[in-house]
Amino acid sequence: MAARVDPLKGFRFRLEIDGIQQSGFQECTGLGSHIEVSEYREGGDPATVRKLQGKVSYPDIVLKWGSTTSTELFDWYSAGVKGQIQRKNGSILLCDDTGTEQVRWNFYQAWPSKWDGPSFNAKGNDIAIETLTISCESVDKG
Repeated sequence: MAARVDPLKGFRFRLEIDGIQQSGFQECTGLGSHIEVSEYREGGDPATVRKLQGKVSYPDIVLKWGSTTSTELFDWYSAGVKGQIQRKNGSILLCDDTGTEQVRWNFYQAWPSKWDGPSFNAKGNDIAIETLTISCESVDKG
């Protein structure tokens, strides 16, 4: 009888970006890719549409975290605002219940394209959340 393999939990993840040690992310979304489909119709076969591979694109990766005194991610974004885009490679790691890495997705030539500061409300007790959008050129599962 084969051993049972349970799915990994989506809340046990880490993020590694070249030279940035920020941790404690609340959310990480946008991991994926898309292959554009180009339709082609041959003149001799009017009933059939051929589907050809087009360009591959990668959505932006969006990170959310509770505001702290750490400025590493904002400094990376701020350099781009000043015209000094710093491309970095990184990884998103999915871990098991013990914190051991099980799956890794690598992203390449990434740079921060958007930063959103926290919203404030004196009536609430929510954590101040910052958001950073990272644009990358490719993703692989390693």
